Order: sequence, then structure tokens, then C-alpha cells
Amino acid sequence: MATLIIYYSQGGTTETVAKTLAKNLRADTVRIHDLKNRDGLKNKIFASINAFRESKTDIVPARVDITDYDTIIFGTPTWAGNPTPAILTIIDRCNLTGKDVMLFATMDNNRGDTNIERLEEKIKMRGGRVIETFTITTKGKSPEKLAKDTEAIIEAKVLKMYTR
Repeated sequence: MATLIIYYSQGGTTETVAKTLAKNLRADTVRIHDLKNRDGLKNKIFASINAFRESKTDIVPARVDITDYDTIIFGTPTWAGNPTPAILTIIDRCNLTGKDVMLFATMDNNRGDTNIERLEEKIKMRGGRVIETFTITTKGKSPEKLAKDTEAIIEAKVLKMYTR
């Protein structure tokens, strides 16, 4: 069972989780880049509004070939309680019919559950079957602590049983 992790990371915490998952689950990764400038206070406010409105954005890569993968893992930060525009855009471009999907959201506070709920709806609309989800709080954590917390989630949720 081949596994692919597709993630968006602006500040690096979601990337730390994605890379820790990839190492432990022997998964391939694709990082999605948002071509809009999301840095600075003004742009972060607009980014939160875009996430709330579920606006699409220009991304690189524009598409990801998931044909050879049985399991897809999507990861995103939580912005205003929602998934990022970059992840929403790539999900809308994927045919997930017959795919097992895992979802994770990183967050500074406790609003990641609404993010996951919305992602689950989007995955089901694209034909995917959500087999596992988790959120992980990142505020104030070093990359090492974040990796350890991710490994604990992998163990607790027995995520290795879903991968090759």
C-alpha cells in the first residue's frame, strides 16, 4: 500500500509533522506552495478571511498525480478554524474515488476540529473514504517536541497499519 502525504506549511510546523509521518510511515511527500504572499499582519488577516470563505488560490504544483497511491494524507495549518486555501485548492483538483484518506491539522489553539470536519466533507465529496484524523497543537513547541508528539500520535492511533 503506497502512501502519499500532501501538505501545506507556511511556518514549518505542519512540515515537521508531515516529514515525521513520512519517515515513520514510509510515505512520499508533496509540499503545496501558495503563490499568494501570506506574510505580514495585513496578509495574515486576508489569509484568514480567504480560509473562512474557502477561497481558492494559485498553487504549485497545480496538480498532484495520486494514481499510484492507495492512501493519501492531507495536512494543513488551521486558519480561522478552517483549512488553508492551498489545501482546499489541491483537494478540489484530486479525484479521490476509491482512495483511503487521512487528515491532520496543526493549530496554535483548539480550533482544529472544525478544520478537520470541513476537510472530511470535502474528501467525501471527492469520492474519498476518511479512515483517520488527528489534530496537533503546535504553539510553543520545538521541532523536536513536535516530532515526538507526532510519533506518539502514530503509536496511539496505530497509523502504521494503514500503510505499506
